[in-house]
Amino acid sequence: MAQISQTQSSYYGGSNFGSYQFTSLTDIINAFLVIYVGEDKLISKVSKTDVRFHAQRALQELSFDTLKCVKSFELEVPATLQVSIPQDYVHYVKLSRTDASGVERLLYPAIYSSNPTAPLQTGAIGDENFIDAAGDGSIDLQTESNTWENFKNQSVVINSDYHDYDNDLFDFFLGRRYGLEPAQAQANGTYYIDELKGKFHFSSSLSGKTITIKYISDSLGTDAEMRVHKFAEEAMYKHIAYAILSNRDKTPEYVVQRLKKDKRAATRNAKLRLSNIKLGELTQILRGKSKRIKH
Repeated sequence: MAQISQTQSSYYGGSNFGSYQFTSLTDIINAFLVIYVGEDKLISKVSKTDVRFHAQRALQELSFDTLKCVKSFELEVPATLQVSIPQDYVHYVKLSRTDASGVERLLYPAIYSSNPTAPLQTGAIGDENFIDAAGDGSIDLQTESNTWENFKNQSVVINSDYHDYDNDLFDFFLGRRYGLEPAQAQANGTYYIDELKGKFHFSSSLSGKTITIKYISDSLGTDAEMRVHKFAEEAMYKHIAYAILSNRDKTPEYVVQRLKKDKRAATRNAKLRLSNIKLGELTQILRGKSKRIKH
């Protein structure tokens, strides 16, 4: 439970703005030991190492669905059309291309292609004459498969007569756009995520363009980086208590079930608080829905 420990002049003269809304993981661990551990308390005895472990696991779990630790990463797509996955990446939220006006144009994954493992061969495809340059029994692989190489280098040509795309994947004539897949009805570009190699692959139309990668992290890092929003502080305590006692064989089942119920309730409350729903914004959305034509 962090408290204000600096004057307003030192706060505004520094650079750590907005930190009061968060509580460090170390403070949560220390507060848990004071509140829950000791004689005549819920947990009679537990090591600080165990509490730290379960606190980090709780932080991971809450980061995915409750805390929603979404990070943004902006960069320019190089000529190789490959970008390394960020260091703390767990899963992507969305990828977008930024246009000249600063508007983010959504990118869609390449659902009709991928980048499979492609071994180098000396003969025709099917002969299985794989190349082993080192002579140690390992097979040399292509940097990119022919499948993805052909897909990313495809060119989309607009036919001015029919207003369709002169391409097999974009074979849309007038009157045939009903049921069109959004991934194939846009010209923003496509991408493919090779999670085994830790790379984002982009189509050739995105070369030199600015893109934004929004992804989920698990909030783990250094002691200074691991912090929890105060709206989710109580949920952290409940997660830790449940994790410790549910793994002890002598804990009565009714206690485990009660802690499980408390954990779910605290997590639900944290989600509601962090949802940040404002009455004025909700009213504006509902008013917009009543318009027949929206600009």
